[in-house]
Amino acid sequence: MAGQNLKGVARIYAAFFHSVRGYKATWVHEEAFRQEVYLFILAGPLGLWIGNTPVEKTLLTGSIILVMIVELLNTGIEIVVDRISFERHELSGRAKDVGSAAVLSSLALAGLTWGLILYPRWAPLFTG
Repeated sequence: MAGQNLKGVARIYAAFFHSVRGYKATWVHEEAFRQEVYLFILAGPLGLWIGNTPVEKTLLTGSIILVMIVELLNTGIEIVVDRISFERHELSGRAKDVGSAAVLSSLALAGLTWGLILYPRWAPLFTG
């Protein structure tokens, strides 16, 4: 927080608890974040099991983690815009739309990652 001149381990300790508060607030107020956490609970272990190499395991699980990270950033943008004013303004709407586009892009990247890794293995099952 502003006004805190913490140094060293005390700063890291305080930053950690600010982050935990951020996770809690996002969990409570953002349904999309909760859905993405549930997705990770299912897809994370699946990615570790399905991936053949450490790189594949990292790409499969990391792509879902990236979605949650982008959702946290998007939520931060939305909170700041709403804090400034609930009044409709073109720039406020654009900021929220861009944040939403970032989340959609991260979801598309996750889908592409999973598809490119899984398709070569599973396509023969469906194509004969």
